[in-house]
Amino acid sequence: MDNRTDPDRVLIFDTTLRDGEQSPGISLNTQEKLEIAQQLARLGVDVIEAGFPITSPGDFEAVQEIARRVHDPGPPVIAALARTHVADIDAAYNAVRDAPRPRIHVFISTSDIHIRHQLQTTREDVKGQARAAVAHAKQYLDDVEFSPMDATRAELEFTAEVCQIAIDEGATTINIPDTVGYTMPHEFEAYLRGLYELVPQLREIVLSVHCHDDLGLAVANSLAGLRAGARQVECAVNGIGERAGNASLEELVMLLHTRQAEIGLHTAANTREIARSSRLVSRLTGYPVQPNKAIVGRNAFAHESGIHQDGVLKERTTYEIMDATTVGLEANSIVLGKHSGRHALQQALSELGFELTGQSLSTAFKRFKDIADKKKHVTAMDLEALVTDELREELAGYQLEWFDVEASSRRPPHATVGVRAPDGEELTGSFTGDGPVDAIFRAINAATGTEVRLREFRVDAVTGGQDALGETSVVLELAGGASGEPVIGAGQGVSTDILEAAGRAYVRALSSAVRHRELGLPAPGDAEREAPVAQPVTAS
Repeated sequence: MDNRTDPDRVLIFDTTLRDGEQSPGISLNTQEKLEIAQQLARLGVDVIEAGFPITSPGDFEAVQEIARRVHDPGPPVIAALARTHVADIDAAYNAVRDAPRPRIHVFISTSDIHIRHQLQTTREDVKGQARAAVAHAKQYLDDVEFSPMDATRAELEFTAEVCQIAIDEGATTINIPDTVGYTMPHEFEAYLRGLYELVPQLREIVLSVHCHDDLGLAVANSLAGLRAGARQVECAVNGIGERAGNASLEELVMLLHTRQAEIGLHTAANTREIARSSRLVSRLTGYPVQPNKAIVGRNAFAHESGIHQDGVLKERTTYEIMDATTVGLEANSIVLGKHSGRHALQQALSELGFELTGQSLSTAFKRFKDIADKKKHVTAMDLEALVTDELREELAGYQLEWFDVEASSRRPPHATVGVRAPDGEELTGSFTGDGPVDAIFRAINAATGTEVRLREFRVDAVTGGQDALGETSVVLELAGGASGEPVIGAGQGVSTDILEAAGRAYVRALSSAVRHRELGLPAPGDAEREAPVAQPVTAS
């Protein structure tokens, strides 16, 4: 990919499905990753980093499916991450080879703290690995990106030397990561300007930045990188990612959109798809968006102060620098009821970007009718929640069949549940708890014979009103992980009944944790920890 014909164009490199999915508790299946990738394409991102194929067969399959099926609009570049090991690069190529525009993204650390303590090697070996890896990737593809990991804590001159090697071997993008979110904007800008001086050929290719938010500076540092000359920025929807997360895609896109006259840069992103992208990623990952989150938080365009309300009613721009419709928050135009037919539902889903046919449409229609009987109107946001909730049913784990709860202020609540096991057997269990939700969770444990620790439970309303759909999120820990550490599982549920939504979320989180334990997958962590240990690659 080359943006030299438009030097003011910033390429959006989305890593929601790679760095974002490394967040603790996130476990997406192939269908869910594909759904997010298709939405990212509608959003208009330039590059989708679809995953790290060497880490597991599931990740390889997901990247391969995205490469084969995400072709419109654009199409976007589909990238796969690889260390400097031959097996990593081969896996990355085989995963993305069917994409119309494939990319291999190779990385190795250049900071001495990583070289000594993590890689346990030398600077000379790092240079040899970088040279061999980029050369090997170039045998497969023209589009190769190289990242010197932890560059902002590395010596500038050594990082420049490694970047020059990568360029000499044919790298078309050099990405400078602030891997641990340590740098500050003025430092980062100076670092990149120094890199340009030491490696003049950087101006002939694309310079990228990848900033983490450990000190809350990811977006500010990314902007500093763009000011220094970078023209690709790596980010994630809702800012999810390792530890405190990545630079937030929506914040960067709207920063460049809102202040374009002053900054002089622009993207090709369709800003009206931002809100929907945020909701989809939040639902499928189980990571809620904080109310005061910039751009996509529910309070981002809300005004409670009387002075603010008065000003906005008289003239929106008195207290709003952006129009909510610009990010896709216009009022719902889709409203269905219990008398709406299958075709009307299919058309409404199509307008939302969901193309359902056959059995998938029949399943969605049945669920829609169940909800429509309980709600007067089903809105676009309700439909989004229902469809993404149905995706969770494809995890092929435990499923909540039914539940009974006896609740009273005079005695502890008691719950009995029926849970469908993966092999089709119906399991039943009963238990008491501190409240009806706790009783259901304990009854599910009893039915499945598992002992877990609940880490997080959240309840949110999809829309307003007394008949709003309830959306629940559960994160739990299951003992017996591959490394001796607990396995983390996350799940979500949607229903007009909060107890049902909570039960659905819990069995899905349990299914996720059990699946990871059976596969022997490690607990979520850094990409380089998740992958098998690589043997040093020497220059050929």
